[in-house]
Amino acid sequence: MMTTLKIQLQFGGGAELLFDKIKKREVELPSLKKYFPESQNEKWTIKELLVWMKDNLLKERPELFVQGDSVRPGILVLINDADWELYGELDYEVQENDVIMFISTLHGG
Repeated sequence: MMTTLKIQLQFGGGAELLFDKIKKREVELPSLKKYFPESQNEKWTIKELLVWMKDNLLKERPELFVQGDSVRPGILVLINDADWELYGELDYEVQENDVIMFISTLHGG
């Protein structure tokens, strides 16, 4: 059983400003049961990843990134360069070495 999960997170379109202006991060997620003892899942999903990101990486203005238990409308999520809608959005089980990108399409005028 895998104890940690290594993935790459990428941010663009201004989303990186909420994450300490860092556009690319290699992260190692702890065991899901260690971080979420009550979880019914065996594997990390995007839903749990968003909570982890909010708790550990998000530096400011969480309302610009998350809304409820998902990303806010206007944030495009790509999993290995494909739209997350093709993978089941929040229910996608995160895999070792996945590249998950968050691109803000919200811009001031």
